[in-house]
Amino acid sequence: MMKEKMSHYLQKFSIYIVLIVLFLVCSLISPYFLKASNLVNVSRQLCVGILIAFGEMLLIVSGFLDLSVGSVLALAGVLSVSSYKSTQSMLVALVVALSVAVICNLINAVFVANFNVPAFIATLGMQQAARGLALYYTGGQNILQLGKYVNIGQGMLGPIPIPVIIVVLISIAIWYVVNNTRYGRGIYAIGGSRSAAEASGINAKRSIYTSYIINGLLVGIAGMIFMARNNSGLPNGAVGYEMTGLTAAIVGGTSFTGGIGTVSGTIAGAFIIGFLENVMNLLGVDPYIQQVIEGAIIVLAVAFDVVSKSKKSQKVILVKETEKK
Repeated sequence: MMKEKMSHYLQKFSIYIVLIVLFLVCSLISPYFLKASNLVNVSRQLCVGILIAFGEMLLIVSGFLDLSVGSVLALAGVLSVSSYKSTQSMLVALVVALSVAVICNLINAVFVANFNVPAFIATLGMQQAARGLALYYTGGQNILQLGKYVNIGQGMLGPIPIPVIIVVLISIAIWYVVNNTRYGRGIYAIGGSRSAAEASGINAKRSIYTSYIINGLLVGIAGMIFMARNNSGLPNGAVGYEMTGLTAAIVGGTSFTGGIGTVSGTIAGAFIIGFLENVMNLLGVDPYIQQVIEGAIIVLAVAFDVVSKSKKSQKVILVKETEKK
């Protein structure tokens, strides 16, 4: 019994143990890692990744995903920047960013929920379309001189970066939605078994639409922070960011087969990836090698999830067979 409890706690808190160990290792192998300026920089850089990871977590838990994140982020970001330069209004810029990202995600939801198009295909198509629109709108050129728009990505409120404050508030909101609403409970049921969830009265289509809408809101805000951080509207920016979000969510314990995932685990997963990237940069690791390492992390995380689920199912079968005897 004691052994089973220890095993349960290790599985439950393993991601946080890994994060703490990684933090200690990084602080030992690089003298610059623990510097306040570096930690502030890391936290600022992680903001976009955490927002994207939240959206991917909600979708993966539901049994879906979004491969269009980077392109939609770029489209929403450049249109937001352009609208700000025209109006000098952050409210207009925010409305534009959120509207564009939500519309793109609603289109994804229509194909996934109403026409049963695999999320992989639907969002892959949106990836190409959104990137093309971003490049067409800007003529392939960056939008420069953003003025006060940069404050959302580079500003400070006392010693705390503004994007960190935004992400903390959003993290609390997402945690509440996932743990204390009918929608939150529903996505876990849908991810576990859509047919069973529908049989119990859960409106799967509505939940899919809600997941993609929330994902759109998160991507829109991430787009603004990304452009502000770079002080430019970049139509070619955020390429591959969907992998950043997927990696953080999966490393954080979100099961790629659906039905399992937590907000705190996703944040931990994002910090693990962020610390790894940061320490590799500090140590001068080649960027291409960093991509190889991140790819390996995704494969290993998914493999671990599959093996863990397989072992659990085998235990359940053995228990049932024992009870029959």
